[in-house]
Amino acid sequence: MITSVYAKDLNTWKREFPLMAPLLALDPVTWFNPGIAPLETALGDIELGASDVADASARLQRFASFLAHAFPEVAASDGIIESELVAVPEFAQALCERYGVDQSVTLLLKKDSHLPISGSVKARGGIYEVLFHAEQLAIRHGLLTIDDDYRKLAEPQCRALFGAHKIAVGSTGNLGMSIGIAGARLGFATTVHMSADARQWKKDKLRAHGVTVIEYAGDYGKAVEQGRKEAEADPACHFIDDENSTTLFLGYSVAGERLKAQFEQRGITVDAAHPLFVYLPCGVGGGPGGIAFGLKLAFGDHVHCIFAEPIQSPCMLMGVYTGLHDRLAVQDFGISNLTAADGLAVGRPSGFVGRSMQRMLDGYYTLGDDEMFALLYLMQSTQGIALEPSALAGAPGFARVLLEQQGYRQRMGFSPQVMDNATHLIWATGGGMVPVAEMDTYIATGHACVAAG
Repeated sequence: MITSVYAKDLNTWKREFPLMAPLLALDPVTWFNPGIAPLETALGDIELGASDVADASARLQRFASFLAHAFPEVAASDGIIESELVAVPEFAQALCERYGVDQSVTLLLKKDSHLPISGSVKARGGIYEVLFHAEQLAIRHGLLTIDDDYRKLAEPQCRALFGAHKIAVGSTGNLGMSIGIAGARLGFATTVHMSADARQWKKDKLRAHGVTVIEYAGDYGKAVEQGRKEAEADPACHFIDDENSTTLFLGYSVAGERLKAQFEQRGITVDAAHPLFVYLPCGVGGGPGGIAFGLKLAFGDHVHCIFAEPIQSPCMLMGVYTGLHDRLAVQDFGISNLTAADGLAVGRPSGFVGRSMQRMLDGYYTLGDDEMFALLYLMQSTQGIALEPSALAGAPGFARVLLEQQGYRQRMGFSPQVMDNATHLIWATGGGMVPVAEMDTYIATGHACVAAG
């Protein structure tokens, strides 16, 4: 039995940080961040800015012709990897009934769960970093200039160059899928170090694409550690670091300007009187952190980003709340990090994201696996949209905001009228490539969870 962590007994932890008691008891918690600051101030915590996001956006545009050529999945969109924005009114009504919310809610779903090529949010950052690395290599070897038609990258001399280089990544599943599929299609020798949390079908699909998959009995951290170690020993190997990569982060961040364009097309207003609340499932933090950064640049102080984590893996919440960031692992406190939400099964958060985004994020909350499965069933039965359990982590977010008793809405100046005008958005992160039999099992499990109350 654990009695002391980091030279401090558990009672002291609970006394100094009151939320630690329910966190350690595995009770769902919500924490609204008292350190939130205006964007102009919060940007002082991060060494990236709008010009870096613009550079990433321009790079993706340069690659569009290649992507349309290499991936039939994005030929119709002219090589742009983007997801739908859809309204989910029936699901919203079901959630209001489930959580006791007695007001109408405008609820949207961002379907990164169905992004082309790899069927998850990781198609943003993961594929982007593979493309970034390919571009740098080809330019360095005199095979490409940024003014070329990037379909050149599919030609034999470029494939030979990429074939002499390796890409490696550590993953719980979805990041490995995006990097593995993209890396192999370009011709890189690609290795994905996967934790025990990763679903078997994801490992099978990667191997079918010619990717080397190495499995570990430990969790995500072990897979990353081993992947990094092997890459460091091989100068021809590029390791994609989910914990610290600013390239990954910027690939995700392009989502902000893309969402803003979708809102403008729909005539959705975002301003002080019409705030936008976005609920993002969080694992190590790179994906939701990058997206939140892009959203803040796109919408300024009128967007409010909240991270959602499993009760068994609340690493980002605990890291920011205690100020320990990546010096903390949930397992040190006796929390298992075992969850059906495989993409969120991370025990130690990204220190880069935690420190960079700590004054841009409005809050954090946790929920149990049974709740994610129940929400999965409700989404499928009301809207006909099939998602992975982890992709539903953002679904309870609006209820956590509307029912909070911490003074958050008052502190932020959100009057009842402002909240009536708010738009709430769930960022769905995975599910588009789940095999039918696996999804049927998810839905049956969710049905049982709903029936059990």
